[in-house]
Amino acid sequence: MASVQIRKYQDEDAEAVKEILMLGMTEHIPSTFTHLLKQPLTQMVLMCTFCALLTSSKSFLLPILAVTLLLVIARQMIVYTFNNYIESSMKTDVDNIHEIYLKQKDSCFWVAEYDGQVVGTVACLPSENAPSGCLELKRMSVLRSHRRLGIAKALCQTVTDFTRDRGYGGVFLHTSMVATDGQRLYEHMGYDKIREFVLPDLFGKFMNFTLIEYRLDLQKDRKND
Repeated sequence: MASVQIRKYQDEDAEAVKEILMLGMTEHIPSTFTHLLKQPLTQMVLMCTFCALLTSSKSFLLPILAVTLLLVIARQMIVYTFNNYIESSMKTDVDNIHEIYLKQKDSCFWVAEYDGQVVGTVACLPSENAPSGCLELKRMSVLRSHRRLGIAKALCQTVTDFTRDRGYGGVFLHTSMVATDGQRLYEHMGYDKIREFVLPDLFGKFMNFTLIEYRLDLQKDRKND
C-alpha cells in the first residue's frame, strides 16, 4: 500500500507544485459562478432583462438569447478574475519559493508525495497580516484524485508541528467561502472560525464574495496538556 511522505520543497518539484496550485484554484470557478447566480442583484438583472425584451419583442427567443449571453459574459468575467489571481500568485509567490519560504526565518514550503508522485502542497510563514504570535498557513492544496487519503490532514499537521516547535502560539489562515472542503478540514483539525469579510475590491463587493479567517490556538492546547 502506498504511503504519504511529507518533505521540504525541492527545485525538481516546481512544475508539479504549479500544476497542483493552479488546479486547486480553478476548481472553484463553477462554485463561484453558482454563488453569483444566487445573488439577488444577479437575479433581478436577469429577470428585468428577460421581461423587458419579452414585452418589447413579444417573442421568447430574444430574451432567452439575451439572458444566455449575460450568463456567458458573467462566467467569463469570473474566469478572467481567477486567471489574473493565479498569474499574480505565480509571479509574486510560487515562482519565488526559495526566497519567500525556504530562506526566511520560521518559514517553510512542503510537498506531499504519494507513491512517488507530488500530489499536495502547503506552506507557512510569518506575515504582516498575522495576529501577534501566529504563523500564516498558505498554499494548501491536494490533487482531487488523491483526496480522502489523509494527505491534507498530514500537511495541516506538519504546519502545526512546525509552528509549535518554533514557539509560536498559533496558526491563522484565510480561505474563500466556496472552498467548502478546506473549511471542513480546518474545523476538523481544531481551527476556530474568527470572522468573515467581503473582499474590498469591485469583484468582491459585486459578488458579495467573502473570505473566512480561521485560527488554531496552540496556547489552548498547552493549557489542556
